[in-house]
Amino acid sequence: MDARRFRRVAAIVIAALPVAPLLAQAGGDWSSYGRDESHARFSPLTEITPANVGKLRQVWSYHMRPAGTAGESIPMPDSVPAKFRTGFSASEATPVVVKGTMYLATPYRRVVALDAATGRELWVFALPGNDQPSTRGVAYWPGGKGVGPRIVFGSRTGKLFALDAATGKPVDGFGTAGAVDMKTPEVMNGTRAPLGLSSPPAVYRDLIITGSRVQEMPTKGAAGDVRAWDARTGKLVWTFHTIPQPGEANFGTWEGESWKNRSGVNVWTFVVVDDKRGIAYLPVGAPTFDRWGGDRKGANLYGNSIVAVEAATGKYLWHFQTVHHDIWDVDLPTATLIDVRRGGRTIPAIAVMNKTAMMFILDRVTGKPLYDVREVPVPTDTDVAGEQPWPTQPMPVKPAPLGRLTYDAADLVAGPPALRAACEKMVTDLKIAPSKLFQPLRADSSVNFFPGSLGGVDWGGGAFDPKQGLYVINVNNLASPQQLAQQPDGSWGMKAGYAYFLDPETGNPCQKPPWGELVAVNVNTGDIAWRKVLGKNDDPLFADAGVISAGGPITTASGLTFIGATRDSMIRAFETRTGALLWSATLPASNYGTPMTYRAADGRQMLATVATGGFAFQPATSDQVVAYAVR
Repeated sequence: MDARRFRRVAAIVIAALPVAPLLAQAGGDWSSYGRDESHARFSPLTEITPANVGKLRQVWSYHMRPAGTAGESIPMPDSVPAKFRTGFSASEATPVVVKGTMYLATPYRRVVALDAATGRELWVFALPGNDQPSTRGVAYWPGGKGVGPRIVFGSRTGKLFALDAATGKPVDGFGTAGAVDMKTPEVMNGTRAPLGLSSPPAVYRDLIITGSRVQEMPTKGAAGDVRAWDARTGKLVWTFHTIPQPGEANFGTWEGESWKNRSGVNVWTFVVVDDKRGIAYLPVGAPTFDRWGGDRKGANLYGNSIVAVEAATGKYLWHFQTVHHDIWDVDLPTATLIDVRRGGRTIPAIAVMNKTAMMFILDRVTGKPLYDVREVPVPTDTDVAGEQPWPTQPMPVKPAPLGRLTYDAADLVAGPPALRAACEKMVTDLKIAPSKLFQPLRADSSVNFFPGSLGGVDWGGGAFDPKQGLYVINVNNLASPQQLAQQPDGSWGMKAGYAYFLDPETGNPCQKPPWGELVAVNVNTGDIAWRKVLGKNDDPLFADAGVISAGGPITTASGLTFIGATRDSMIRAFETRTGALLWSATLPASNYGTPMTYRAADGRQMLATVATGGFAFQPATSDQVVAYAVR
């Protein structure tokens, strides 16, 4: 997609620039969330290098919150603590830049276009009503056959919008007044359940491919089906059922009729596309309810599976399930197209990870593992009546797991005294017991499952440097203590709600460090090339512990890895080859999206990130987009 010529957006950029010629080219664009639909997050730009990265300085910032307003853009329930009522809203967005124009979804019900060289606002689209664009960003469709480029994105309420990229106006002829209602009867299952988009769609030629965000509970609700829409008209082109229907391949992995009207099993992160081969890869998440499966005995395909389909038709090609019968909420948030060099040849591959941070490297054409994967016996004992845990789980021999997977009482953090006391109290109050990987949840105690629902790895994903064969990703070592209780209707739910194994006052986890790391895997050998602690902890006792992160890294052809993601409000540059820290800067707040880099219209390579805070147990405290350049 990056090599295509874009027809109309240049006009508005040229008009906005008083003197500088338009020098940005496709190689300098960042035209989708992952730069391109491979989600490798690798830029070919080389102006910013290990030698000069220390000269990066902020050159502009943009405030997303409309001037003269205060308060959250979406009303917050009364249960939200006062410290989170800051007047700012959190964003996980990564901007898109095409030929000098930056396109950005904001958490203030607006999508904006900016001059990427200066941050000057070019146009604004305000969503109608109290709707909100997908929190992670927008997609760019380059147009064709007399149709100009469009900005496409989903919304919190289940609308799919198309805007003219040059003006920000809704596109006539796309759905109704530029929007399609994705809450169609075939996915709503006769309910009024929630359905929206938290991530931008994928673009394949003239198709817009969407996943969805659906409910965590109860079990019945909107289907998690993946769909493709005509980029010109918004008409539905194909649907892939993420739970196989009667007569389809792989039907029958749900006991009885438990597959009917089931919610979850959705792609809530990013559909990945191999444009050359015409294959779309669907990283499918867990079924609802994702902590109890007594009402859905079986392997539960395509839950927790990477599914390959024909991008033009949605026809099933192959699948690989990373967890059978998920009862831990490990989902499948990370998928990246990579190339593996082996025996003098290059193998097109895909790296996928669920939240356990176990990496499966598969041939992207056949779905076959490139390194051994074994079905390993796992614990099945539980006192939850009716639950039938799957007796084995797939585990790769290589690469080794990137994060912590078990917990024992001796692993409790040693100090300082206040942290130790808070953690001991949590152990007592929640009846936390030692745990092994894939240990089923219980009713008599809390299984301290590592990694918890934040991972391991999560939606931020990783970045692949094809020159060095290194896949770089940030990893959390954080557990979720989970205990089940029977509900009045006979089902099972969380006894004490969602909890994390950390001190809520400091955000420090309760087990011994390291807590947050940046890890590089050599995909050509399956070996871990290096691992470094990530982030600065306020407590000097834990200076080398790292911190919890959310969001992901990018890499560049000059050998740099950039990442925000940490709760310490920093952005950093590492040498990709060695993991050496080369540069850091303080942001207005933490960046919980992914940075991006592009060539501006004046020829400079720039680095930009959205810095709002508002994740990892922090309130949102900023509304800024910040851009850097060497000077």
